Amino acid sequence: MDATVDEVSPGPVEDAVVVLLTAEQAAQRLQLRASWLRRKAAARAIPCRYVGKHLRFTHDDLVAIADQSKSDPKTTRIARGRVT
Repeated sequence: MDATVDEVSPGPVEDAVVVLLTAEQAAQRLQLRASWLRRKAAARAIPCRYVGKHLRFTHDDLVAIADQSKSDPKTTRIARGRVT
């Protein structure tokens, strides 16, 4: 029985590729300083990856970082009148 290419190949290559960004690249996309990302990553305060000693970020990491920094709208304060 002859195997065709479709039976042997695992699927599209794009599914297997994970793009890893440096702190500088991730900072540019998030519009942050790279030093802030490095400091938070060292404290394990944000999602990140270490490949050996090299800090890297995936797209999912960037989405999670953006979600963590989301703030809810402030409620308006009720002005108090002064009683004399």
